[in-house]
Amino acid sequence: MTPPATTRFAPSPTGFLHLGHVVSGLYSRIVAGEAGKFLIRIEDIDTTRCTPELTQALREDLDWLGLLSDGPVRQQSRHLPEYHVVLANLRERGLLYPCFCTRREIAEAATQIAPDGSLVYPGTCRHGAAREGPGRDPVWRLDMEQALDVLQEVPGWHEVGHGHVAGKADAFGDIVLARRDTGLSYHLCVTHDDALEGVTTVTRGRDLYEATSVQRVLQELMGWPEPVYAHHALILDADGQKLSKRDGAEGVRVLRQEGWTARQVLDHPLVLQALEASAYSGG
Repeated sequence: MTPPATTRFAPSPTGFLHLGHVVSGLYSRIVAGEAGKFLIRIEDIDTTRCTPELTQALREDLDWLGLLSDGPVRQQSRHLPEYHVVLANLRERGLLYPCFCTRREIAEAATQIAPDGSLVYPGTCRHGAAREGPGRDPVWRLDMEQALDVLQEVPGWHEVGHGHVAGKADAFGDIVLARRDTGLSYHLCVTHDDALEGVTTVTRGRDLYEATSVQRVLQELMGWPEPVYAHHALILDADGQKLSKRDGAEGVRVLRQEGWTARQVLDHPLVLQALEASAYSGG
């Protein structure tokens, strides 16, 4: 018998909650089931774009929808020292190096594309070729070749409904684990928190499917438990692109102002369509 799942819904308050978030939250709640645990996490390490006002609005909208956490709501910006401990661990093990390249320099030198569509860093600073200078703060990159050498494998993962998926971390190159603006990265913080909170099934949109390869490397390097993954379908616009708050996606707050009830929002045709395309059967 499969034990009850612990899932998490982890929105980033860079804008108001929209229907894509509703799909993610509902899907995570469905996968947890009545016997499992559904957690809410606020991923707000980007303190420039994630404001207290947006965080408050997000929590109000979630409460209105009835998407309530089964445990304390973790807010990443209140736990920054914990993530820096992980960075220090990797740095002391010789798995990180400082990179002073600008985005323009990387774009001009890169010749490969990662599975998620991003440019693969060409390794300019990996062997001490860093061009440190005034006004150039570094990012910190994971030496992927060294990391995979330590692990002696490229970790894959279990995708619910599909089985084993081969990892592609070696195709991502040396990813950034500490950005210039925040001092941290999504990959590092999300894997740390999933382990800390005992998440057993990671539910999220299919746009993050490829990122799993990278995050599995961090889990193995840090000795964190390996969850299973369930990536749900996305709500797409008329052009087939992911519904995005940046592009004026239909917001929960706007629907509330127009008189929609929480039940009507949860049963929105676009939400139900995405959930039906992501039917969860366990396993």
